[in-house]
Amino acid sequence: MTTETITAAASGTLTLGDLTVHRVGLGAMRLTGNAAFHLGTPSDRTRSLAVLRRAVELGVNHIDTAAFYFSSLRSANELINTALAPYADDLVIATKVGPFREQDGSWGTAARPDQLRGHVEENLRQLGRDHLDLVYLRRMRQNSVAEHFGALAELREEGLIRHLGISAIEPRHLDEALAIAPVVAVQNRYGLDASGPEGKELLKLCGERGIAFVPFYSVAGETGERGRHERVPADADAAVAEIAEAHSVSPTQVRIAWTLHQGPHVLAIPGTGDPAHLTENTAAGALKLTDGQLGRLNAFHQ
Repeated sequence: MTTETITAAASGTLTLGDLTVHRVGLGAMRLTGNAAFHLGTPSDRTRSLAVLRRAVELGVNHIDTAAFYFSSLRSANELINTALAPYADDLVIATKVGPFREQDGSWGTAARPDQLRGHVEENLRQLGRDHLDLVYLRRMRQNSVAEHFGALAELREEGLIRHLGISAIEPRHLDEALAIAPVVAVQNRYGLDASGPEGKELLKLCGERGIAFVPFYSVAGETGERGRHERVPADADAAVAEIAEAHSVSPTQVRIAWTLHQGPHVLAIPGTGDPAHLTENTAAGALKLTDGQLGRLNAFHQ
């Protein structure tokens, strides 16, 4: 499959509230370095800026970020602001609040509900925006999300947030949030490498309720959160490789395509700091897997 001229438009579109995005977007975490947060080597600033600008040229209009996406030398939000401001009217920037990181990179306790305004305002400042298109509450093991989500709902009423989402949840938390305010997107771990029963149930629930499902770490494999403890059998990797060869694409492109094939309400936000990988990831939105190939991969995802 030739990737040079394939844009994000080939993946189709999905509406988040009143915002329409292409189904292949960009996750911003890896713009800060070759591993998450303070781990690994910091990114090359010029290359990270080039990735963002090239993404927009390729039709990517959905970027997923957070103020806590920073490494020892780089901030994802600052890179986005520098590369893309003033922002195109159709560009949707989604961010997350809830986790708290110190400037040295260490993780603090989860934010209290009354601290979420500060998190939202920090994202606004870093991105140079007067409102945020989509804000996810990233649950940090709280039993209930009502108080935290309610605090964000108040900021939505004030106009600081346009739409709300929720992340790292169990199905019951979606019901809890929906009782407070509309939810346009759910972001949970989901992929061939790992998802668990909660991810599968949320995928189904979101489809039934007209809510976007946005998997994270869907192609990360062993580099993702807890990935090395949740690997699928080795023959799944072999199957992915064989299907990739049949289509003359990379295994990562097959994983992105498999993710999008899980339903028309699914978005992909693969992350990369490499312009070549960005082009491949975007082109994956045009990859059509056969029923037989899907069945073969789905068998590893029971």
